[in-house]
Amino acid sequence: MATPPRIDISGRREGVWSERAFVWVCRLAVFLPLAVLAWLLGQVIAQGVARIDLAFILEAPSQLDATTGGIWPALMGSLWLIGLTAAVSLPIGVGAAIYLEEYGKRSKLATVVEIAIANLAGVPSIIYGMLGLGLFVRAMALGETVIAGALTLSILVLPVVIMSSREALRTVKDSLREAALGLGATRWQTTRHVVLPMALPGILTGAILAISRAIGETAPLVVVGAVAFILYAPDGFDAEYTALPMQIFQWTSSPKRDFLTNAAAGIVVLMLTLFLLNSIAILLRNRFQKRMY
Repeated sequence: MATPPRIDISGRREGVWSERAFVWVCRLAVFLPLAVLAWLLGQVIAQGVARIDLAFILEAPSQLDATTGGIWPALMGSLWLIGLTAAVSLPIGVGAAIYLEEYGKRSKLATVVEIAIANLAGVPSIIYGMLGLGLFVRAMALGETVIAGALTLSILVLPVVIMSSREALRTVKDSLREAALGLGATRWQTTRHVVLPMALPGILTGAILAISRAIGETAPLVVVGAVAFILYAPDGFDAEYTALPMQIFQWTSSPKRDFLTNAAAGIVVLMLTLFLLNSIAILLRNRFQKRMY
């Protein structure tokens, strides 16, 4: 009579304990940074929320008295920058993603461009600032203006827009493309009426990530000549400007400690602005998702 195989209980217990330990390590890796971030945000909000009022939003800053003045020029400068950056980077980025994914997928040029985009995504932001200084401020003679800063930020976020848009286009099943082509649609009609509507929620998600990165950048703006202290909001593409990160940097660099409260309040306003812009983009994404399903 054959003896039944023995089960190694000790090895099984070791596997269970190692799995539990790994799960707890993963949980710590998730919740510990979140706890630190929540503590930092709580400190900033507690310090700056009392300073936020209508005058702080609508008045120009002051270098003499921390209890007067506000962030109006910096807030409007950030909105100008973000609006122009989105208007430039999103059409170019989505168009490049459509070409690479729908038209030139197997070409050598697409392979080279794809490698270049992947490398550009890891370039430090200050390098983009140096590129913007040489190309837009000096070579194109745009000067230290809003449009020069916006074009610099557009180059900065283009790799994010292109890569996220390509991933969104890849989620569209090939059977949908083949069905449209089989019904007599051209490649562009298939892309315009079938692929893009299906991929639009993912494209908007990439746009959210890109705008979130652009709105908090300081190093490229310092290089291309954004003003740290200015008393008026920009009134056109060729106007001098500042931005919320620049204004916060100027306050934190002040020898007067009272300006740190203004910096904390500026950080809160910056986070609220980012939250509002992201909420609008998320609402648009959810609306397009409901249309598709």
